[in-house]
Amino acid sequence: MSLQITGIRKPDPDSPHEAISHYRWRKDGDGSVGIDTRDSVINYLEQQNEKAYVADGSNKIWCGIRNNGHIKYLQTYADDKWSNNLLALPQV
Repeated sequence: MSLQITGIRKPDPDSPHEAISHYRWRKDGDGSVGIDTRDSVINYLEQQNEKAYVADGSNKIWCGIRNNGHIKYLQTYADDKWSNNLLALPQV
């Protein structure tokens, strides 16, 4: 199963320097939904060996777990490069 990331929360939505603090998600399969902290979502993905994605129409843009040396975070990977599709999602 996988999680579709459907929204994000940042401490300051207008700041390009603020990291995403929460993800809104929908679980494929059972359709459950929720909003959890960045750490909770990443821990869940790692422990359950699941993946996350962002929907772009009928396409899935898969997320990878990155680590900048201070925090782990999700980032989309499309067309053989890391991208910021998560930042285009609605703020929750």
